[in-house]
Order: sequence, then C-alpha cells, then structure tokens
Amino acid sequence: MNTSVLLERNARKFKDKTALFFMGHEMTYQTLNERVNQCANALKGKGVQQGDKVILFLPNVPEFAISLLAVHRLGAVAAPVNARLTASELSYIIEHSEATTFITHELLFEAARNLPEEHSDLTYIKTGDPTSRFEAFDQVVASASPEAVPCDLGDDELATLLYTSGTTGKPKGVLFSYRNIMAVATMMAVETEMKPESRMLHMMPLSHSAPLHLFFVAGLYVGASHVLHPTFTPDDLLTVTENTRPTHFFGAPVAYLLTAQSEKLPQTDLSSVKWWIYGGAPLSAAEVGMIQNAFNTDRLMCVYGLTEAGPSGTLLAPHEHGQKSGSIGCRAALNTEIELLDEHGEPAAAGEVGEIALRGEGNMVGYFKDEEKTRTTYQGDWLLTGDMARKDEDGYYWVVDRKKDMIISGGVNVYPKEIEDVLKIHPDIQDAAIIGVPHPEWGESIKAFVVAKETLDAPQALIRTFLEDKIAAYKIPHLAEQVADLPRNPTGKILKQELRNKEENVS
Repeated sequence: MNTSVLLERNARKFKDKTALFFMGHEMTYQTLNERVNQCANALKGKGVQQGDKVILFLPNVPEFAISLLAVHRLGAVAAPVNARLTASELSYIIEHSEATTFITHELLFEAARNLPEEHSDLTYIKTGDPTSRFEAFDQVVASASPEAVPCDLGDDELATLLYTSGTTGKPKGVLFSYRNIMAVATMMAVETEMKPESRMLHMMPLSHSAPLHLFFVAGLYVGASHVLHPTFTPDDLLTVTENTRPTHFFGAPVAYLLTAQSEKLPQTDLSSVKWWIYGGAPLSAAEVGMIQNAFNTDRLMCVYGLTEAGPSGTLLAPHEHGQKSGSIGCRAALNTEIELLDEHGEPAAAGEVGEIALRGEGNMVGYFKDEEKTRTTYQGDWLLTGDMARKDEDGYYWVVDRKKDMIISGGVNVYPKEIEDVLKIHPDIQDAAIIGVPHPEWGESIKAFVVAKETLDAPQALIRTFLEDKIAAYKIPHLAEQVADLPRNPTGKILKQELRNKEENVS
C-alpha cells in the first residue's frame, strides 16, 4: 500500500467530498488527484525519477499536499523541511539529502532566494510569481498533462526523508518506507477512531513526523477531510476550529498552554473536536489539569513517540488522564511494542529507571548516509529512544528525562524533568529548565533557569525554600537564574544545549 493508491481510491470513492480546506477555499478528492497527476507529470518532465529526493520547503498549504503526493506518485522520496529553517540550514540539507528538486512557497522565499547560487544543479520551483531561477508552481503544474501516472510501489520502497530538529548538532536524515508510514497511520486511525466523516486540523508543521504520518497520511487512509493552516497562533486555533469544525487536532504542548491563556477561549465553540491530541514534549500533571479546565474537555490524549519510530510509541487515553496525567500510558500503541532496558540492554527491574525501547513496523529504515548511527540506535529490532522512564505499580510509564540530559552530581543520577515538573507548580514560575554545569568536585552542579511572571528578588533562595519538602536535598539546584524565556525548537522542546553553551561561554 502507498499514498498514491490511497489518493486514487479516495478520488473514486469520495470524488465530490472535500479533501482540503484552506483559508475559505475547498478542493475535492477528485480535483486533488487530478492536480497530483499534473504535478507528477510536470516533475517527471523536469527529470525527477524514482528514488530522487525532492525538498518541500512549504508551510501547511495545498501545494504541500499536491507536491508530496506527486513526488510519491513518481516513486521519488519527499523531504519536507521545517518552514523556519535559515538559508544555511537549508543549504546543509540540500547537500546532505542529495536533492534534485526544491519546491518552496512565496511566504518563505527570502530564506531560499540565494540557494541557486550555491546549489546550481537543482530545479527550483516556488508559488507566486517566477524569478530568474525559480519557476512558478502554478504555471509548471497547469502546463503539464493531466494523464494518470501509474504507481505500483511496494511496501518497502522509500517514501519520506525527514530531518530531526538537530537539538544536539547537525540534523539527521531519517528514512521511512511505505511500510513504516502506513503502520503508524493505521495505528493513529484506529486509536483515535478516524472515519471518512472526520476532519483533521493541521496547524503544526507537516514537515514533522507526527503531523505528517500520524494525521495527514492517516486521514488520507480513511478518506477524511484536511483543514490546512500555514501557521499556529492561539487566536488562529480558536477561530479556525470554530469556523471549520474539525474533529481531530494534534498540537505540541506549548500550543495548548498558550491557547489556554487566551481571553477568547471561554467564548469559542470547540464542541466539534472529539480528540485533542498532544505530544512531542512532556506535560506535567498540573499542566494537563490546567489545559483540561481551560478547554473544558475530557478528550485530551497523549501520544508518545519519536521521529525515528515513525512516530509511534505509547498512548494515554482520555479516560486515563484522571489518575495518570503526566504519564505516557500503560501500553504500546497498535503495531508497536515497548520495553525498558537497563545499561546492559536487559529488561529493567520493577520500579527501576530504564531506557525506553520500541519495536514495530513503524521504526525507520535508518539514518540516511549514517550506517554507524543506525547500528547504535538499534539493539536487534528494538529502537533505543534515549528516553529514560520507570513503570509504576499499575503498569504506567513515566518519562523521567532524556538520557543525554541526566545529571551526575556527586556520583548520583539526577533527572532534570523531575525537578522541572515540581518547579512549574510554583504560582510565580511559568517555565523552568534544569541543566548540569561543570563542578570541580561533584562532577556536575545543578542549575535552574526559570521564567517568572515578575522579577524574582532572590531566585536561588525562593527555589530552595519551595523545593525543600518536595524533593530530595541532593536534587535541589545549587544555582538559579531568571530568564525572559527558554530557547525552544519549533515542536516546543527546550534547547538545553543552548543553555549549556551559554554557561560555557560565561565560564
């Protein structure tokens, strides 16, 4: 099964059904299929062949869906990249991916404008008016034949090349086959009861694995409708939801936290949404409770996974949030298995912290051009996630931190997330990040960065007093600094390496 077959089938079954909603415009499945054929023929005329990499530097717009499916229809590999990337970051990905074609949007053109000077051998296409090096998307597609393009790709043919966020270095290219993406799309469709009547709201970047594979491809799988929106803001989320009546929304935790503070929220009709799904970064129990109250919903669902797993992993269903908010669930999702492994690669003892390992058909083919990294990320057919967790007496998994973020102070393991979750309960603290900084005797000292509503007179004293009866003394930060905000990537993850770099520069 591949996405091209899914689209052709939907064009026959649901030909007059709206496939795409975008800024007041609609496109049926039949029209989408016709546009994909034209785009595929146009790209074929530009020399795109099976296996070629095509970069999609596009926000959530119809041209993204058309380009993605056209690339797949040709048997080429789609490489969607984040709309916030800079010119230098795009240049790296062009070089690393060995792309032959680059498709972008006029809203993002400034970052891409000068790429042909350095990478002259690519075909460049953009929406809007053409330039000397960028052909106009609409002209290229409109001039191409609408003749159907046959596609008989097998399950193990390559489909997408996604680049990780690069929080610890250069982004890594993650390769997926159709078997991988269909396994996780099927999982999401089943676990969240997607139907042809469902409507997916896409505000998180479709260049990321969860929005793309779990929601766009899953919606395509069942013949659902897709509401595309190029950016996220709290007001946009509320307005678009009220106007387009989606049934499913996936957002990074920060999207929910920001929207929960909107003055428009109590007056907005959100009753169409049956599944408010979050993932990509942890939420504490207190944050979950705040979001549930603000949105007046009992339909929150947590999905845990990582790009390399498709993503797939575990689920915390809506009815489990009452007692287990902050957990990632008690079972692996459909088509997936989970295990906690100790430092020797053996199953962790009951109650002990271990590394989450995932097994399933959604797991990546591997890292593009990095066999060594692929080899070390797998233990047999188990994918090592780098996330450390423990399982409670009821079988629920609780992520304690990233393995790379663990602090060793005085020979004792300290997990920053545990401290951060407690700090965020404080009424004056809005956000917090914990890192380890070098110490000549203890190895590492614990430092807190906090974002607060007002200026704190003595952050260190306040934090120590607040934490004294809540966590063990050895976990209490020795240093503290108030900051205006914390550095985050587009999915909401705190960029702790930037905080570490800042400390190194100071010292």
